Amino acid sequence: MSLYLGKIHYWLFSKILWFEKLEKEIIDLAQEEGVDIDKLSKEINSKYGEPTPDIPLEEMIDTSNIHGWLQSKINSAEGRMAAWTTKIIDNDASVKAKMEDIYTNQGVKAAKEVKEKGIELTTAEDIFNSVNDYILDGMPCDRVNEIVKAEENSIEWVRRVCVHKDIWSKEEGDVDYFYKLRSLWIKAFVSEVNTDFEYIERDDEIKAINKK
Repeated sequence: MSLYLGKIHYWLFSKILWFEKLEKEIIDLAQEEGVDIDKLSKEINSKYGEPTPDIPLEEMIDTSNIHGWLQSKINSAEGRMAAWTTKIIDNDASVKAKMEDIYTNQGVKAAKEVKEKGIELTTAEDIFNSVNDYILDGMPCDRVNEIVKAEENSIEWVRRVCVHKDIWSKEEGDVDYFYKLRSLWIKAFVSEVNTDFEYIERDDEIKAINKK
């Protein structure tokens, strides 16, 4: 493993930070719902580690083990999210609607961020790649998604492996609900970033971004 930080490391780190922003909104929701977030934060952070401090990556990463450090940060962020989500739903299942709104709004926010940078996503593959600039799905070497069709107006893929189930099972959470939340995020992102395209999930487990 290289001892030097490269573009892919900053790319992956930015995905972790975005996921932690989503975590912060879920914690805010917990507070609105009357959950004792101070007590729960101590419990969850003790188990999975604290959220990433607001300092540059190069000042905190272990350059002797870049891959391992990033992997541990992903596991930490995902573990906290699984814990918070499960605890909030266990407290009051009716909160799901608000949680789904958070993911939808975050998808819109990410798409607007892309557009504000002046980036135009005009093909299905462009949009797919942009989605993956935000979605946290393990390490690149996990090769979670396998593209089965790639055309200008349509891209289709399947989930080759699930890197989330063990994390959610540890919290006795529902990984299928996590995927539902993330699907809402992707659907909102795609619709906002280019209104000519849409995200769909087929019954045969194919996921697609197609031109309408």
